[in-house]
Amino acid sequence: MFGRRKARRSADEEIEDLGPELDDELDVDEEADDDAGESAPAGTGPWDADEDVPDVERIDLGGIRVPMTEDAEVQVNVVDDQLVAATVLRDDSAMQVQAFAAPKSSGLWKDVRKEIIAELTEAGGSAEEADGPFGPEVHAQVPVQAQDGTAGTQPARFLGVDGPRWFLRGVISGKAATDDSVAESLESVFADIVVVRGDSPMPPRDLLELRLPREAQQALEEQQGRSDLNPFERGPEITEVR
Repeated sequence: MFGRRKARRSADEEIEDLGPELDDELDVDEEADDDAGESAPAGTGPWDADEDVPDVERIDLGGIRVPMTEDAEVQVNVVDDQLVAATVLRDDSAMQVQAFAAPKSSGLWKDVRKEIIAELTEAGGSAEEADGPFGPEVHAQVPVQAQDGTAGTQPARFLGVDGPRWFLRGVISGKAATDDSVAESLESVFADIVVVRGDSPMPPRDLLELRLPREAQQALEEQQGRSDLNPFERGPEITEVR
């Protein structure tokens, strides 16, 4: 199942909101030290499009190509009719993925980790650095508001990998945020993502452009063009992708 959805007002959206705020607040210096971020070990993913990547079936979303698995669903997050992220859903867990432009001379993840921790702490949550399968990551309790208005927190893991002129971030929520055995399948998807940076100049932290696969876009347009659709009902989901 491949779906296009509006991000719902929940813990998932609270996590998603961190992206634009962090992007606006940090002005990355192209002359920063080379140790500003940590890249994945050689011979492992996530992958750059110019690398010799493993032959895995992936959904081509433009800036990223996301692996497909039988037990997971991939959806895209839409804000103001623009695709801003891909979300991999598996049972009661989710992983949101976004790719950003990065400077040639340095990575972003080291600075982004510090800002995530500072922002979540200021918002009433908590966060700390921890070691993970892709190097340093952030384990957090993200402030959320329940439907009854009560305040609480939700666990989340922030993954990050610096690539050649790009930065890939993943945010794991749900049971996988605290259960390593459940997280393994989502981590496997993250490790097999291919990032397509392109050659065009881009300011650091700009989102890489995402788009629906051609067949999915055509199916969506056909469904949206039907006169019998109720505009106040939930939008269409697209079953496609292979």
